[in-house]
Amino acid sequence: MSTIEIEQEQAVSPVHILQTGMSFWPAKTLLTAVKLGLFTELADGPLFASEIQDRLKLHERSYFDFLDALVALGFLQRAGIGFTATYENTPETALFLDRNTPAYVGGLLEMANDRLYPYWGDLEEALRTGLPQNEIKRTGKPLFEAIYADPSGLEIFLEGMAGAQVGNFMTLAEAFDFSPYKKLVDIGGANALLSVCVAQRHPALQCLSVDLPPVAPIAQKNVEKLELTHRIQVGTLDFTSQAFPEADVITMGNILHDWNLEEKKMLIGKAYEALPAGGALVVIENIIDDERKENAFGLMMSLNMAVETPGGFDYTHADFHQWATEAGFRSTAKIHLAGPSSAVIAYK
Repeated sequence: MSTIEIEQEQAVSPVHILQTGMSFWPAKTLLTAVKLGLFTELADGPLFASEIQDRLKLHERSYFDFLDALVALGFLQRAGIGFTATYENTPETALFLDRNTPAYVGGLLEMANDRLYPYWGDLEEALRTGLPQNEIKRTGKPLFEAIYADPSGLEIFLEGMAGAQVGNFMTLAEAFDFSPYKKLVDIGGANALLSVCVAQRHPALQCLSVDLPPVAPIAQKNVEKLELTHRIQVGTLDFTSQAFPEADVITMGNILHDWNLEEKKMLIGKAYEALPAGGALVVIENIIDDERKENAFGLMMSLNMAVETPGGFDYTHADFHQWATEAGFRSTAKIHLAGPSSAVIAYK
């Protein structure tokens, strides 16, 4: 073996392979901490390990390993070591993982722990069969039918979606020019979070959040809690079978990727019909980069659609542009939002 070959072999390392292959360890450690409410327990300040053990009802065998693993992963801070040590939240976990803060994103992580984590264990089967691997295997019901039939499960699902989207919706409210428009309709509006974020930022805009009937009481409660009933209406709509309400701007947050290509085009076509000339369709997703090699989260979200749905998939801006212009829209644009997410806009 030559010197060059030896140097090349030494430069190649399995670290990235091993870290990625075992990344379910840190993921499940964090998801478990969120599920147990650890970061909420620490909201009022540092606690001794024994106090945490007592509050979370943990067995004595592994709770030190659990807490110190969270320290090593950067999700907790520790002063001291051993039985005299105290643990507290980091600035990030204090803000985003305390269930009592408005910025709480743990709903998504709780949903990931309770639903997605076990279903992703069957990713290989999804890739081999093309079939979803979620509730449908146990109940025979498709994803949304199963979730919407269980009120408690539905609320967990909606909280999870809110945790995933709040940063995107707040950024959209700032980054997109809503000033030319008077009425917004949010299709598949869930708990009306997008309408809330936009209405709070743009007082001249009237919003209508529509979703299936089981969702309406949850959305209405959220709107009333925030005292926005004069700005936001809550309605019901089966957007797969009913026409969209007329509006100046139509939004869809993490909706389009749930459906197959024919259904995607159908929904874009419905938006086109409901908008006036000059109106806009705004779609918020983890838009895959056009080269399909940078937005790993967007690509894995598309794999998640394979696990969750019969035909859903994520897509690029170029894909969206093709579908939108086929429907009659004159142009499209893309606005980066938070993290791997973007909004793609089609203008009529």
